[in-house]
Amino acid sequence: MFFLLQYTRVWQTNTMANKAFLLLAVPFTLGLAACVGTPGPVGNASVPEPARPVKLSAYLGKWYEYGRYEAPFQKGCEGVTADYSLREDEKIKVVNSCYQDSLDGKFRQSTGKAKLVDGSDGAKLKVSFFGPFYGDYWVLDRGEDYSWSIVGEPSGRYLWMLTREAQPNAELRALLEHRVRELGYDWGLVRLTQQAGS
Repeated sequence: MFFLLQYTRVWQTNTMANKAFLLLAVPFTLGLAACVGTPGPVGNASVPEPARPVKLSAYLGKWYEYGRYEAPFQKGCEGVTADYSLREDEKIKVVNSCYQDSLDGKFRQSTGKAKLVDGSDGAKLKVSFFGPFYGDYWVLDRGEDYSWSIVGEPSGRYLWMLTREAQPNAELRALLEHRVRELGYDWGLVRLTQQAGS
């Protein structure tokens, strides 16, 4: 949609470059929308700023998804993991993996990149899986020992709870639910993720 709005603003100049841009932008925008899908409902109308700074070196590594707001690009995903590592260009390599529809389902994996947002104390990143297009990734809160994190973004439509263990204990599960509610999210929209051993 961004492309269409931008095109409308400059159409009055009626140049050949604008016409060529429209011919390329419309199919690309529609294709991108088909890949990403329509986001779910708003689960938090007032997403707070991240609660504490994040030290990148401590945040890197493997995370298991405990639960999430269901997103079109993750529909039916189980056994979800995210691996973060530092690239040579100082951006972050992001590898998301899951099994489709069950832990025995087809293995899926996506590789992207992320960069820190200046002035965010490491708690805000921009993540891209689609070329030049970046989305928000806010570490809203985390454990002192980086054993868990709660990730969101400004629209309140996306939410992820990540842990270092595939099977968090009852105390951590209760903490995550309490903290998610405390941050203003609708727990009724949370979808818990199956992990091996569950």
